[in-house]
Amino acid sequence: MQETSAGPARRQVIAAAGAVACGAALAGCGSGEPAAAIVPPGIKGKVIARTADVPVGGGKVISKWKIVITQPTSGVFRAFTASCPHRGCAVGRVGDGVIRCPCHGSEFAADSGKCLKGPAEAPLVQYALKVEGDGIIMV
Repeated sequence: MQETSAGPARRQVIAAAGAVACGAALAGCGSGEPAAAIVPPGIKGKVIARTADVPVGGGKVISKWKIVITQPTSGVFRAFTASCPHRGCAVGRVGDGVIRCPCHGSEFAADSGKCLKGPAEAPLVQYALKVEGDGIIMV
């Protein structure tokens, strides 16, 4: 098929639009720090755990909301989805700074959610939280 206009070919326009869309989607990833995800409905502003329930270097899975709370170092708390990005299994154990998925053996860093061992390839989604007194609150 022969181009009849002096403008760009249809395929060139589609390819350029695709490249722009991909670039925009990846722009948020440039900092290397994942943005905090939107908290699951019904728990924003609620105390979901007590600081004493989350051991240093470990964590606590809160099945009711499919969240895992960790304390990688003393006084530092993190919240992540408890659903493994590989197949959606609930993560089970948290210890020695690692969150483990019992289904296929994926492991994630308790301080960042970063995937340390597959088969999962993506990190756990991180949620924002705050500590007030001895309560851990989703924000």
